[in-house]
Amino acid sequence: MEYEGKLARFRQGHLNPFDKTPLQAPPDPRTTSNEAEFPQKDLRLELSSEEPTFPCSERAMDLGLAEDHFSRPVGFFLASDIEQLRQAIEECKSRILDLPDNSEKQKDAVVRLIHLRLKLQELKDPSEDEPNIRIILEHRFYKEKSSKSVKQTCDKCSAIIWGLLQTWYTCTGCSYRCHSKCLDLITKPCVRSKVSHQAEYELSICPETGLDSQDYRCAECRVPISLRGVPSEARQCDYTGLYFCGNCHWNDQAVIPARVIHNWDFEPRKVSRCSMRYLALMVSRPVLKLREINPLLFNYVEELVEIRKLRQDILLMKPYFITCKEAMEARLLLQLQDRQHFVENDEMYSLQDLIDINAGRLGCSLTEIHTLFAKHIKLDCERCQAKGFVCELCKEGDVLFPFDSHTSMCMDCSAVFHRDCYYDNSTTCPKCARLNLRKQSLLKDPSMDLQA
Repeated sequence: MEYEGKLARFRQGHLNPFDKTPLQAPPDPRTTSNEAEFPQKDLRLELSSEEPTFPCSERAMDLGLAEDHFSRPVGFFLASDIEQLRQAIEECKSRILDLPDNSEKQKDAVVRLIHLRLKLQELKDPSEDEPNIRIILEHRFYKEKSSKSVKQTCDKCSAIIWGLLQTWYTCTGCSYRCHSKCLDLITKPCVRSKVSHQAEYELSICPETGLDSQDYRCAECRVPISLRGVPSEARQCDYTGLYFCGNCHWNDQAVIPARVIHNWDFEPRKVSRCSMRYLALMVSRPVLKLREINPLLFNYVEELVEIRKLRQDILLMKPYFITCKEAMEARLLLQLQDRQHFVENDEMYSLQDLIDINAGRLGCSLTEIHTLFAKHIKLDCERCQAKGFVCELCKEGDVLFPFDSHTSMCMDCSAVFHRDCYYDNSTTCPKCARLNLRKQSLLKDPSMDLQA
């Protein structure tokens, strides 16, 4: 009998909130005679008197308040369970409005409302055995499962992704995020493939063609849209000029390359999600040749002229570093590893370069690197110093280098002179004259070349 009593107490402490059958204690001969004096009570799951009571059905209250809403339910859930949970949420919300503001009962009710909503979201998206990698339309999706509550937004349905409860995927190429249930609904290819095969910007400012050219449909998902907002609001992308629905255009803002190149305008403007991802992947790629696109920009922006001169000097320093053992060991050229194109040419710019030039960051950092490079060549390294030049026109002054501000270099033989001496001299370059004289002598007497 003692065992049956313990079993009854165990069942009492682990009631199933879905079971409405009252739990009766097993009959005990010792208490049968006193049954009239001590009647057996029904054991039901009741709310404590300290907690707010909600005017809702007993079934809904059990779903909303008696369960552990952070545990994933076992088995199959019917639509009625979700509807009853929604009913409990609405009644809980109305109860919160009726309670005094900032009271303890209202705070407890808010916590319960959060639990109810998490439970509803969990029932809508039950866990499934999903593959870790999915490849769809050149997207390479990896399954994510956060161990903490991370709030993300699905790029397909625009609904919230609850990292603690739901399975979701992220594309490693373009950072596209979506629910596992939305994977098969994706219609837009990965923008990284476009960046890899066709890395270029739209250089026309907001090239709009009108909603009629899109058949009054979203440019991405093809749902009906209109400027009146019926059935869905049409939102224009300032980069492509196309119109999108609210699910494909979240009013994200980005700097538009065409406006920067033509107007030197860096004000962010609203773009679609697809354009936002494309611009984010392209921002550091050196694909803008300003001298061809807009050569007048150098007359308008003084900072561009300064940056171009620094880049030209760095290109003149590069041969010194390539042939210098100390410079190679110190890996000086890696100072520009984030802007590798600066040691390859002086014409190509990335959008990030132009943004940093406008903000004044690039000029400061590039000046520091230029000073470091010049210090190595002119002061720290004897091998690099030995590769300097002496002005052959005046034969005076210190050792000259082609990147010095007061020097000029012959474009034919790369000899370096003082700038004043070079432009004041009415004769030709002395080194070019010697080379021409030697060439003529070799043509007259080929045997001299053989003897040499």
